[in-house]
Amino acid sequence: MLNILSLICINSALSSFFFGKLPEAYAFLNPIVDVMPVIPLFFFLLAFVWQAAVSFR
Repeated sequence: MLNILSLICINSALSSFFFGKLPEAYAFLNPIVDVMPVIPLFFFLLAFVWQAAVSFR
């Protein structure tokens, strides 16, 4: 039982760390900030598209 409670506390702390709120002055940037973690995946996919364009040399 103690382990379950400690996991819940750790999970709560981590979720508040990863999903923190922006300060109110920057609240209008929320949609952009939500998309930002996906941007590196676009570069990864771009590499495959580029290689397909040059026939995977």
